[in-house]
Amino acid sequence: MRIFVLLLLVLGSQACYAALELEGRFIQGGLVFGKTMPGAEVLHDGDEVPVSPDGYFVIGFAREAPQNSELMIHLPGGTEETRKLKITSRDYDIQRIDGLPERKVTPRREDQARIEADRVAVKKARARVDQRMDFLQGFDWPAKGKITGVYGSQRILNGKPKWPHYGVDIAGPVGKPVHAPAAGIVTLAHPDLFYSGATLIMDHGHGLSSTFLHLHKILVKEGQRVEKGQVVAELGASGRSTGPHLDWRMNLRGKRVDPQLLVGPMKLSKPENRK
Repeated sequence: MRIFVLLLLVLGSQACYAALELEGRFIQGGLVFGKTMPGAEVLHDGDEVPVSPDGYFVIGFAREAPQNSELMIHLPGGTEETRKLKITSRDYDIQRIDGLPERKVTPRREDQARIEADRVAVKKARARVDQRMDFLQGFDWPAKGKITGVYGSQRILNGKPKWPHYGVDIAGPVGKPVHAPAAGIVTLAHPDLFYSGATLIMDHGHGLSSTFLHLHKILVKEGQRVEKGQVVAELGASGRSTGPHLDWRMNLRGKRVDPQLLVGPMKLSKPENRK
């Protein structure tokens, strides 16, 4: 009888682990959404991952993520399981952008204090980690139009190599509505950051956030909850921009991930296709 009980316990632990669900893109810049046993602890490459009381969690892979990754599950009762993950590498484009004001490419010394203050404000806005799971709704395009820039591309501004681009750029007219791709809490609504102009950040739970750059106007306030599809801003050309567009970026607890992988192909209406 004792052996039978022990066998049931072992099989039960394996069944819980076998029920682990992982859905998403195992690729550089990708996000993977997971579901495990309630009460379990999750580590991704040694870093603790927030897990909801129901066992939901999300992990991500940076632009230069190595091909090998590890997910470790600590189940209630002391059982420990490890899942080896294979991450697909990507090739990134080189983009050359000329004609920018030199001050935006190589800031003056007097601009440095403002740039640092902006960096601190953005970092604070992205630091929120709570148990909300707005990301489980899935994501929609916040605006539709011609895609003029993609995640991971290296930008050369006025002939000078800069940091890779970490968002997807969507061209459109100034004033075009920008919608919340998923529900969330507004953590930053700044009218004029040095590089990105009018900038909006909203948190979707578990440290996953969307950032919208170069806006014309922000229509929501910090601390406000917004729902999926709600108009939150107007597309613009503020900050370091050569023309009106929306730069949509996503961050997961310090990792810059690719929002385009979450929404799939953009379906344009007929009037937009004719333009």
